[in-house]
Amino acid sequence: MVISFKSWVSRLLFVVLFAVLLVIVSGGYRWLLDVVSPMYPYQKPKGDAHKVLQQVPSSPDHGNSANRLRWFYWYGE
Repeated sequence: MVISFKSWVSRLLFVVLFAVLLVIVSGGYRWLLDVVSPMYPYQKPKGDAHKVLQQVPSSPDHGNSANRLRWFYWYGE
């Protein structure tokens, strides 16, 4: 069995190059996430708040099946 020094050096060079490129790509990905993501995503919003939801009226439990099916499709309950 002949072990070639040249083949081991090329394999080692490949592994080192792969590790360096992996570090560069992961750092670039982290940098891109920092650029795109908001500064403080969990801070309280500024300005006036408006209520956009309304109370869902009571379910028609004792109606005909068409009304109950329409209720289900409209409100998802």
